[in-house]
Amino acid sequence: MSPAIQAHAVTDPSEHPDRPPHLRRIRSFVLREGRMTPAQQRAFDAHWARFGIDYHGAAQDFDARFGRIAPRVLEIGFGNGEALAWASEHDPLRDYIGVEVHGPGVGRLMNALAERAAANVRIYKHDAVEVLEHEIAPGALAEARIWFPDPWHKKRHNKRRIVQPEFVALLASRMAAGGLLHLATDWQPYAEHMLEVMEAAPAWRNAIAPGQYAEKPAWRIETHFERRGLKLGHGVWDLLYRRA
Repeated sequence: MSPAIQAHAVTDPSEHPDRPPHLRRIRSFVLREGRMTPAQQRAFDAHWARFGIDYHGAAQDFDARFGRIAPRVLEIGFGNGEALAWASEHDPLRDYIGVEVHGPGVGRLMNALAERAAANVRIYKHDAVEVLEHEIAPGALAEARIWFPDPWHKKRHNKRRIVQPEFVALLASRMAAGGLLHLATDWQPYAEHMLEVMEAAPAWRNAIAPGQYAEKPAWRIETHFERRGLKLGHGVWDLLYRRA
């Protein structure tokens, strides 16, 4: 589970004091920063200029950022970056954009990318919703991935889950026609919630069959987090949807 997508429906009145409470920003995460190791801290000094993107609230020119025209894959909440680093290395013809608010994970990923001189990854340390709203242009993405977000398993907390109708509609607006959305979770009630939300979303169609989960795709490697869940007896559910 990535701290970047520990969805948390807490309004911050100071951000938009002129809005009614129900229209104020609902944060999509709880920031639990943790302690960075010296190596992770050094990564920001040594590698942020190379891999990082500072949030400015305006649509990015990713062709200029990457120095080429290529399909773009967005991973929301990449955690420690294990899966993102692997994917970018084994898929060099596409460019990867990672979004994560957890500093230690960002630092760890940048160190891994620097070790292999990666050229096809850029990283935001920022709220994924704001990045989607303001930094990614409509139709800019070929694929988006949200793997093992916080399930908020208590019923009263279900509204905090990031996979909600409004969010998947926003995501659809940033996808190219036929673009792929890949969701994964090891919490069955959240899998059922994801399926319900996605099946009702008019901008998406199930890539397998209506109402069906997918087999684990080869491009989603088994991460440390997933292995831990499997040892605890959790199942894993994948969902694949195409932009209609």
